[in-house]
Amino acid sequence: MPVIEIKNVSKTFKTVKAVNELSLTINQGEFVALLGPNGAGKTTLIEMIEGIQSPDKGEIHIMGKTWKGHAHELHHLIGLSLQETKFIDKLNTEETLNLFGSFYNLPKSRTEEVLDMVNLQAKRKTFTVNLSGGQRQRLALGIALLNNPKILLLDEPTTGLDPGARRELWYILEKLKKEYNTTMILTTHYMEEAEYLCERILIMDKGRFIAEGTLNELTQKHGEGEIIEINLDKEINLSGISGIKKTNWEIPNQKGRIYVDNIAETLPALTAITSTQNIKILELECRRMTLDDLFISMTGRHLHE
Repeated sequence: MPVIEIKNVSKTFKTVKAVNELSLTINQGEFVALLGPNGAGKTTLIEMIEGIQSPDKGEIHIMGKTWKGHAHELHHLIGLSLQETKFIDKLNTEETLNLFGSFYNLPKSRTEEVLDMVNLQAKRKTFTVNLSGGQRQRLALGIALLNNPKILLLDEPTTGLDPGARRELWYILEKLKKEYNTTMILTTHYMEEAEYLCERILIMDKGRFIAEGTLNELTQKHGEGEIIEINLDKEINLSGISGIKKTNWEIPNQKGRIYVDNIAETLPALTAITSTQNIKILELECRRMTLDDLFISMTGRHLHE
């Protein structure tokens, strides 16, 4: 039985169709990334899974049950962490966890376990107002984990954090997957976060899923190959080089992107031609296509737009 099953779900606000005939199945232990620009319908979809919003059409089943008539049971299965969580300033970290734990009638020993899980033992007596951004997000995640949820719904949990704090949260989430087989839906604007944490990626735009799969599957199906970004001191003639799928020049035949089937095969031929044509390479970067590249190729704009 799927952990989450969404069947032909739609949601409209006045004249805006935020979610349009979506269907999705998520199994136990899957980490799924939900990506898309602002206004794509991600938050509306998550809120319907959470039970905050009700679909106008279609059905959502959590562990085989709908929210209607099973809300109390489903609340115990789900943990939530939002972009920003407001805490009571003059409660310390331990007291905050105890407060939220009391909503589930949990013993204080559970607070100890969660403090260890999110690495906040050293900050247990610190008022929440004095926690750093990364520590506040770890506390928010700790609250989401208090009830041992089978499903985590995380809405941009690392927005605004520095790379070190973001990595700390990634480590905690990896551990949850490995040790507890937790299921997670993650919305994020950080491409590397989705690539690092999630085996399945859903790209959403205008209320619909426009692509789904692993990064490799998506780039093979929808992408335009691997990328060589190059800046030369004068124009180059690329005729005779095999494996080039297309070029996108900012300065004609001098600065831009070369999309190729395989960098390892094309790059030696490219550098040989620059030598033959007496061209100096000013800048050179070779990389796989990222999710942002993929979204640009599919929609013509960046994911963060």
